[in-house]
Amino acid sequence: MLGLKYMSGFGNEHVSEDPRCPGALPEGQNNPQVCPYGLYAEQLSGSAFTCPRPTNRRSWLYRILPSVCHKPFQPLQEGHLTHSWDEVEPDPNQLRWKPFEIPKAPQNKLDFVSGLHTLCGAGEPRGRHGIAVHIFVCNTSMLDRCLYNSDGDFLIVPQQGKLLITTEFGKMLVEPNEICVIQQGMRFSVEVFGETRGYILEVYGAHFELPDLGPIGANGLANPRDFLVPVAWYEDRQVPGGYTVISKYQGKLFAAQQDFSPFNVVAWHGNYTPYKYNLENFMVINSVAFDHADPSIFTVLTAKSTRPGVAIADFVIFPPRWGVANNTFRPPYYHRNCMSEFMGLIKGHYEAKEEGFQPGGASLHSMMTPHGPDADCFEKASKAKLEPERVAEGTMAFMFESSLSMAVTKWGLKTSNRLDKNYYKCWEPLKSHFNPNRSQVPFLRRVLLWHTEDIAQTTCAGIIQKKCSGASSLNFSSAFPDTQQSLLREKHDYYCALYTTVKRRKIPKHQ
Repeated sequence: MLGLKYMSGFGNEHVSEDPRCPGALPEGQNNPQVCPYGLYAEQLSGSAFTCPRPTNRRSWLYRILPSVCHKPFQPLQEGHLTHSWDEVEPDPNQLRWKPFEIPKAPQNKLDFVSGLHTLCGAGEPRGRHGIAVHIFVCNTSMLDRCLYNSDGDFLIVPQQGKLLITTEFGKMLVEPNEICVIQQGMRFSVEVFGETRGYILEVYGAHFELPDLGPIGANGLANPRDFLVPVAWYEDRQVPGGYTVISKYQGKLFAAQQDFSPFNVVAWHGNYTPYKYNLENFMVINSVAFDHADPSIFTVLTAKSTRPGVAIADFVIFPPRWGVANNTFRPPYYHRNCMSEFMGLIKGHYEAKEEGFQPGGASLHSMMTPHGPDADCFEKASKAKLEPERVAEGTMAFMFESSLSMAVTKWGLKTSNRLDKNYYKCWEPLKSHFNPNRSQVPFLRRVLLWHTEDIAQTTCAGIIQKKCSGASSLNFSSAFPDTQQSLLREKHDYYCALYTTVKRRKIPKHQ
């Protein structure tokens, strides 16, 4: 595993051939009459032929035998996958799940496919529009089995245990705090090294892209060069007992048999590939003045809808970062959203709910369902001394956000037995702090924090004292250089307006 190599770049035109067969790629064309080494040429299309070039995705694979060489597919009753969103009644409540249990290997062996469980989703794969969120729990590797998804793309987030994923394009090692994307139609097999758990975001009808940066500029968030693509690797292996190729098709699993390994691609080129990304490489953007920025600034990947600025699904992370916002409630704000928010925790403690939200668990705040910090977080953050501090150190939470209204499956609500029925109680201790007679005078004191130099603080205090005692004018030039006089005059005018507001309300002096 230490010898695995990758090529860098998101959506690049990559070229790779296994070093055991130099010159395996045809020169100057895609489909020669006879390919080097007697290989078969096969195109894998990830978009319509006529898509504009910026969105046109395809790769050419040069393989020992074409993928068409298999027996007919038969239904496979395995795993707990579904896209039947009406099997239970809708539930608009705030939902939270305890960590999903991983069965013990001697009692119940599960590989990646048999350990798939659909938790929630929306839309329909036949209409090529929608998403699904799956949980995978497994304790054994896929042996002489591979999977491909005819319905859409898999974004895989391992939470416990690393995954060695063999694809038609090569091998990738994906560890917790990394993600990988296996795009529609790509065959892959998963090897694990013990009890393993994670999350999957499946998107029908769209591929993941890097979000537009807008005023951020040319650099920031997930940089394209940090995405890694495997290099070509093949095995020329016969499997007399039969190799099982599993297709996820229209939400169901089907299996076909063949007598050779499907990972027989000697060389390939194109821009339609699997890829991985290390979340530690994310360049965080955050507020450096005041207020809590919207979580869209933490978007790693997006699957766009046909409406500008609206995603079928976004993959968002909440990585370690600095918090420096002044006069601000720094944790996430209370919120009702026209989007659905599914959250998972890879490691650590999520800042808004440090106790009940655990690694390997999840939460779903559905469309327009209110959510936000629990009572302990609110009280602590409201009274905290605001200094520069590290936020989410040792933590990695993430969110699958969608413009679709997601339904929860029967497995998610009942069969899994992991639903936390007491979740709503974390907000019950919240109490009213409203006082209509509270003065704004304490705010006049807090504005002294706007300028950190000792002389400025002293003089600003003098400004307020003089104004409160009825002084009509102030001399800035005696205490400050020219470069600061304009700023202080603006502050002085602001203090005057505040004082006038307080005085007109006739608030008693003792308040």
